[in-house]
Amino acid sequence: MENINQLPSYVSITSSFSNSRVKLKWKTDLDKRVITENYLERGWVPLTEKDEENDWNVYWASVNTVRNIFNGKTFMKLNDMQVLNHFPTYYELCRKDNMAKNIKKYKKQLQKEGKTTDHLDFIPLTFILPGDMSMFLEEFKKSNSLWILKPSNKSQGHGIVLVNKINKVKKLNFSSKSVNADNNMPITTPNESYVISKYLENPLLISGKKFDMRIYVLVTSFHPLKVWFFSQGFCRFCNEKYSVDVNDIDNIFMHLTNVAIQKKYEKYNTTHGGKWSLDNLKLFLEMNYGYEKTENCFNEIKNVIINSLKAVQNVMHSDKRCYECYGYDIILDANLKPWLIEVNASPSLTTTTYSDYLLKKKLISDIINIVITDKWIEEKGKPGTNNCAKTSEGGFSNIYDESLILKKKKDSRQLSTTMLAGVNGNYFKK
Repeated sequence: MENINQLPSYVSITSSFSNSRVKLKWKTDLDKRVITENYLERGWVPLTEKDEENDWNVYWASVNTVRNIFNGKTFMKLNDMQVLNHFPTYYELCRKDNMAKNIKKYKKQLQKEGKTTDHLDFIPLTFILPGDMSMFLEEFKKSNSLWILKPSNKSQGHGIVLVNKINKVKKLNFSSKSVNADNNMPITTPNESYVISKYLENPLLISGKKFDMRIYVLVTSFHPLKVWFFSQGFCRFCNEKYSVDVNDIDNIFMHLTNVAIQKKYEKYNTTHGGKWSLDNLKLFLEMNYGYEKTENCFNEIKNVIINSLKAVQNVMHSDKRCYECYGYDIILDANLKPWLIEVNASPSLTTTTYSDYLLKKKLISDIINIVITDKWIEEKGKPGTNNCAKTSEGGFSNIYDESLILKKKKDSRQLSTTMLAGVNGNYFKK
């Protein structure tokens, strides 16, 4: 739990809309200052013990709560004046095994339709264990590649190991055994599944250190797909210089960029938290690789985001009262090619530095301004969160709107220069 009293009071970031004067009721499972301040500064009121449990308008919920809300036995039907921060089937993209499975499935679907799938080459070769064990072993024998093994449903770097020997994988326990108390018959229960991927051995380094990017993406609808890109993400750096020497593969401070891991380093810098802003990264890339290559790199990142969302579109239940703020983890290789590592349904809103506070406070503020509009309030929620007519809001820009694409196709008009339906899934001009 975050101690919100440890941070000083900074300049508030409030909504410019008239909805800041409307006293909506809010609820949250997370004791995070960047959430509660945003609600209170709009004049909204928290749900109290005197209120009915479901008498809220805006709920920033944990994924555990969302599973309960949309559980088959306890299913709660949201009303038009309620907005929830997760889609019912959020896990189709955010579980590591589901992400790999759905992207592979989408690729096969396009291949059956005779379409190229080159634009889906943005995740490393990945196998889901134990199901893909035989295929993995066959691939492992072909090369001396380094692999990275991750539990499918854990976060913050827990359980991740680098693998260069098959014994590390064979030692995994994929099931547990017990005895049925009624008939003394053995019971085998599946344990957590794993994903194992080829390790990216040629990452782009800055000052000799590995880093990845945390990029915030807002989805306000899956049917039709509507995607927003937040420009103010950041890079997370390892504390030790990168090496693929066999003696260093267990050094988590060299290979794993997760802040939860890096902050345990003895010389961890609490002032900047081992982070760079995306603006600083862009400046570095422009100075070292030029403007055109940098622009192309970020366009490719947006293509990765859009195509990963399209890969899960058919398995996502899109409730108009729901939205999702994803935390995309993307790494660049030495050729500036972006690779998707994973997608988080609940990116951390803990604020450990001044910059963290400002960034995440603004992130939440801009999300609210997109999903809670004047029109939504005036028409008592009828338009739904996916009908926001804006193309930008604060740090967010709308990078994909399928409804506009479908409309323009229907009208036989040429698509705009900023958003192309595009050949090979490339939605941005290079």
